[in-house]
Amino acid sequence: MEWFVQTPPALGNQFDDDAALQALLARLVPADVLAAWAPELRSMGELSGGELYRRQLAERLIEPVLTQWDAWGRRIDHVELTPLWRDAHKIAAEYGLVAAGYEEQYGEYARLRQFALVYLFSAASDLYSCPLAMTDGAARALLASGNRRLIDYALPPLTSRDPARFWTSGQWMTELTGGSDVGRTETQAWRDADGRWRLQGRKWFTSAVSSQIALALARPQGNGPGGRGLALFFVELRDGEGWLQNIEVLRLKDKLGTRKVPTAELHLLATPAQLVGEPAHGVRQITPMLNVTRLWNAVTALSYMRRGIALARDYAHKREAFGASLMDQPLHRDTLAGMQAELEAGLQLVFFTVRLTGRQECGLADAAESTLLRLLLPLAKLITGRQAVAVTSEVLEAFGGAGYVEDTGLPVLLRDAQVLSIWEGTTNVLALDALRALRAQGALDCLQAELARCRAGLEEPSLVGCAQAAQTEVARAEKWLEATQARGRASVEAGARRLGLTLGRASALALLARHAQWALDQRGDARPKAAALRFLGNGIGCIPDPEPADADTALLARGA
Repeated sequence: MEWFVQTPPALGNQFDDDAALQALLARLVPADVLAAWAPELRSMGELSGGELYRRQLAERLIEPVLTQWDAWGRRIDHVELTPLWRDAHKIAAEYGLVAAGYEEQYGEYARLRQFALVYLFSAASDLYSCPLAMTDGAARALLASGNRRLIDYALPPLTSRDPARFWTSGQWMTELTGGSDVGRTETQAWRDADGRWRLQGRKWFTSAVSSQIALALARPQGNGPGGRGLALFFVELRDGEGWLQNIEVLRLKDKLGTRKVPTAELHLLATPAQLVGEPAHGVRQITPMLNVTRLWNAVTALSYMRRGIALARDYAHKREAFGASLMDQPLHRDTLAGMQAELEAGLQLVFFTVRLTGRQECGLADAAESTLLRLLLPLAKLITGRQAVAVTSEVLEAFGGAGYVEDTGLPVLLRDAQVLSIWEGTTNVLALDALRALRAQGALDCLQAELARCRAGLEEPSLVGCAQAAQTEVARAEKWLEATQARGRASVEAGARRLGLTLGRASALALLARHAQWALDQRGDARPKAAALRFLGNGIGCIPDPEPADADTALLARGA
């Protein structure tokens, strides 16, 4: 008897098959510039949907291994990376996944080029985008520091396209005292007899033990408590012979996902370091790094959504149930469309933020754009992190039981996506950061002005309705904020998550509506309009009707 065998999902060229990405770049980038980029984007798309995807499936069970001692009792703390990770270093260098953001040839468009490549690469790389994000962030933080000696020494290898010369970087902040509350950092710094800085402490979560350098926070002896008492240090992990410099790898973390990333717990034992800037205010000095890594996080979230949806859509054409393919089943098609709408809205929000970043780094952003960027960076990361978890969960469900079986390679999408709403700030931390931007810089006015510009260019009635809905929700959020401020800071902070979700989703909708009008006018393409309408239908407003001030207390009372 011949048994039925299901044809598995497959991926094509992930650039050629991504109409949303192509249209976005066509709108944001001059035609001659985009034509120059097309070969490398297409090449990365082929790699992402072809060789890298096949290797991910083949290497599914391989994880990094820590060997602390050699056969003769010498402590070596060697981490053996997976084969794909070793090769990803070469790919990242040659495609300039960090370098492209610093090359002056394309000016304000350089970041768009870089992150288009990152979007195609991230989900296909077993999250090698993690050390790349920190590398990009380290380069930006060093440039912002003005430390000419460190810039001249480290920036060339951090932005190199030569795999043999290319460095990656870590960021060592998280300790047992907390991840977001770095002001409680216990790592101490002091000068030795030769005047060299040394670090002593335990870094609980470091995702770059295989990197050449790291930026670390530590408290110089004599400094006061809190974030102001911290300083930022540059650490070279190994000496000239390749041995770790007074660093012990205590263990590799046993994580829910991102298991190919060799996340380690480190003990710093008088580790030599160099001061990046002044011996205080280290949190402020590392902020440029956090801004960049949050942007990488958001783009990676898009990449995971895109990967899952591409697999689910291909499978829907191949899987039959009740006499028809899944793609011909109205409810299944509706589910896929809802996921695609989330992706396309996120794509517009994130790449608008990428565009503002490029303009700011080139000195082209005006004050309003810089203020808006300060708000959108946490919002873009907040929104896409949550979207990625929701969408990849739906992706697994779209495969039925196969989505829950490890050797299909599907469950890892959800496990890996979960880190994106945690790393570089949880939803709550990002919501509070957005709230600080609203308080300090009048960012809400800048956001409302941008939404008004989105609406001003619309002619299609349904898209005007989308933009109006976005403006209405933002106005409702502003009214809520004004009313709640009268009840005190605690009340405002309690609603910060709902405020952030509303502002982020409303912004994404307005930007998607603007893009959809362009697609209708320039290409006669109604697909982005359908995405905008569906995203609106998915819901954008999270501001509640006023609730009793003690509602949370009542819900969380002991024994309730």
